[in-house]
Amino acid sequence: MTAITNPEPARPSLQRTLANALIITRREVRDSFRDWRIIVPIIILTFFFPFLAQNVAASFSNFLEGFGAQIIGERTIPFLLMIVGFFPISISLVIALETFVGEKERRSLEPLLSTPLSNTELYIGKTLAAMIPPLLASFGGMVVYLLTLLGGELAWRPPAMLIVQIFILTIVQALVMVTGAVVVSSQTTSTRAANLLASFIIIPMALIINGESVIMFLAPDANSPNGIGALWAIAAGMMLVVLLLLRMGNAIFNREELLGRMIDQISLSGTLRKMGRYILATDEAGTPPRNLLDWYRRGIGLSLSRLRVPLFLSAAVFAAAFGVGMFVGTLPELRLPLPSATLFEAALTNLRQDNSVINNLFGSYLGSNIQRAYFTSVFTDSLRVLALGVILSTFSFGVAAFIVMPFTYVIAGYVLMQFLLAGYGTELFLTAFVPHNIVKIPVAILATAALFRLGAVVTRPPRSHTLGHAWIVAFGDMVKVSLGVVIPGLFVAALLEVTLTPWLLLNLLS
Repeated sequence: MTAITNPEPARPSLQRTLANALIITRREVRDSFRDWRIIVPIIILTFFFPFLAQNVAASFSNFLEGFGAQIIGERTIPFLLMIVGFFPISISLVIALETFVGEKERRSLEPLLSTPLSNTELYIGKTLAAMIPPLLASFGGMVVYLLTLLGGELAWRPPAMLIVQIFILTIVQALVMVTGAVVVSSQTTSTRAANLLASFIIIPMALIINGESVIMFLAPDANSPNGIGALWAIAAGMMLVVLLLLRMGNAIFNREELLGRMIDQISLSGTLRKMGRYILATDEAGTPPRNLLDWYRRGIGLSLSRLRVPLFLSAAVFAAAFGVGMFVGTLPELRLPLPSATLFEAALTNLRQDNSVINNLFGSYLGSNIQRAYFTSVFTDSLRVLALGVILSTFSFGVAAFIVMPFTYVIAGYVLMQFLLAGYGTELFLTAFVPHNIVKIPVAILATAALFRLGAVVTRPPRSHTLGHAWIVAFGDMVKVSLGVVIPGLFVAALLEVTLTPWLLLNLLS
């Protein structure tokens, strides 16, 4: 088979890229509307399902009204509106999963890839074509449902911004599902495999829908003219996921590999050997170290050199988290009812007059089972957070790395602001916070940078490497940095937290 290459030497403008992509989009949409197996479900979900949802909403509202829970019935109506919009979008998975692997099985992919269109134009055109028909059906169903509500027995008059939010959520949910499904279609070898992998798209989206329903029921600003704040945050987060999926899909899309790959085989032993090789690697070729000192000097040095940009981003996120905590601490409704500085100083004076209390407290803690249990708790909690960050960052393109570990420092900033507003000064806070965090903060920033790179590398793998190879290299760097620096650093930080910090605090109080 002759290799198919992209004949376009120069990068086209955005307008030209979209114009060429729409050529593919128009072709695909025409083909979709010619297929009765796609049209019939769209028509049913557009015109039949809204009436069913309206009857369910009316029956449920009347049932709850008999128990004096009318507000629950009213909160159900916008949730059902979102469900009416979500079901037609589920068709987008079927269309999107067929975009590349379906064409390959029908033997119509090679002529398509022979066109003088760039990979980006092909990818955008296919994505838009998979999204337009179900999105039109979704909007049609939501409009029909709204009309039945406005003119039916419920006579529902929703806040205008809530309707706008639900339509925006429907659009971004369709974008997430379509972009994810197109990535799956371009990387699988059969529609059967693509349909099985689609569960990794539909299950998270179903969980998000459940979360949105809980927010609609419980949000204190459910009737706000500006919409529900948490739903705006979800829409923004999903839009970020869409951009990452588009970047990832376009980066890993390869014409020759798409045509030449007939079956995927996974060698677990080979994958594990390759992971071990890059955990021990001291250079780009994967050369093993001569000894432990060589692994520390060259191997970890190599991994740290790859984390320069993530380290800068992680440090900025940690600083921002601390600043956000301080800002939240200034909000009057979130202030802690701490005693005034005068009462606090009086209590400390009384405590210092009887040193036996402090000495007994210090003596009962130091070297006791309580101290050992505290150390075990602090260290194992740090390891759990690290493990959780590995899992979540892998499935969130690294975004979770900027949430899991920095969140603690939001609390630290909040506590500092409470001390300052109460007039305590910074001496007590710095004594309790600084000694062990001198070690813990740099280690946490390094761990966050490694976790972010582990998740984000799939969105833009190096051109000379496959997606799998790039991820394994990033995984090797993450394990290498964790074993060589992060875990020992967390051990030292936990040791300081249970020994030095309490000793300084007790001496300060006495």
